[in-house]
Amino acid sequence: MTTRVIWGYRMKKCAAFFDIDGTIYREGLITELFKKLITHELVSENTWVDAVKPAFMKWDKRQGYYDEYLDRMVEMYIESIIGVRQDHITHIAKRVIEQKGERVYRFTRSEIERHNKIGNMVIAISGSPVELVSEMARKYNFDDYRGTTYVLDSDNRYTGEIIPMWDRESKRKAILDIAKQYDLDLRHCYAYGDTTGDLVMLSLVGHPYAINPTKTLIEAIKKDSDLSKKVTIIVERKDMIYQIPLALVEVDLLKE
Repeated sequence: MTTRVIWGYRMKKCAAFFDIDGTIYREGLITELFKKLITHELVSENTWVDAVKPAFMKWDKRQGYYDEYLDRMVEMYIESIIGVRQDHITHIAKRVIEQKGERVYRFTRSEIERHNKIGNMVIAISGSPVELVSEMARKYNFDDYRGTTYVLDSDNRYTGEIIPMWDRESKRKAILDIAKQYDLDLRHCYAYGDTTGDLVMLSLVGHPYAINPTKTLIEAIKKDSDLSKKVTIIVERKDMIYQIPLALVEVDLLKE
C-alpha cells in the first residue's frame, strides 16, 4: 500500500481496526481489572459475590448470555471507582496487561503482526476502559487507540460519568474521525470484531472479519446484503482456526 508525505511525515493509507475484548483478548479485560480492584481492596468482595457473580455463573453454565454478565460488570465497575484516583487504576491496568496480556487468540495476534509487518496502521477501538486499552496498545505495537473514557474531576478522581466506546455510533464516529486524521481509504482497510457493537466498524471497511461472532452479530450480518458479501468469519477453538462461509452458519441451531 502506498503512502504519501504530509507535514513532514509519512501517512499510511491503510489501517486495521481491532476490537479487543473477545476479538484479541479471549475474554473481557474489564473482568480482570475488576478482580484486581478486589485484590487491592478498592472494591469489596461482596460486590462481586452479590452483584456480579450470579450473572457470571449463568453465563459460565451457558444458561445466560455473556453480554448480560458484561453489562453487570460494567455497572459495578462504574459505581466502584467513583472517587478513586486515576493513578490507582492506571497502575492496576498495567499489572493486568503484564500478567494477562498474552491470553489472546492466535489468529488476531498473527493478523496484528502481519499488518505491522506490511506497514499498515494498527488501531484498537474498544469498549474497555481507556487505561486498559492504552496498555494493550503499547504491548502489541498499535499506532493509535480509542477506549471508553471514565470522566475525571479536577483532582483526577473518577466521577461516575463515562464516554462510551462500546456502541455502534461511538465506534462509527471514532473510525470516521481516525480515517480523516490519518487520510485513510476505508475501502482498503480491515476491521476485526465479535459483537453487534462492532457491526458498523465492520460495515465501514473493505475487509471485515467477524471473530468468534455472537449469534446476534451473525443475524445482523445476514440482514446486511453488502456486509454479508465481503465478511470473513473466523472461529478459533482449542488449537484449530476455522474460516466458515456465512452461508453455512445456521443461527437457528442456537435457538432455545
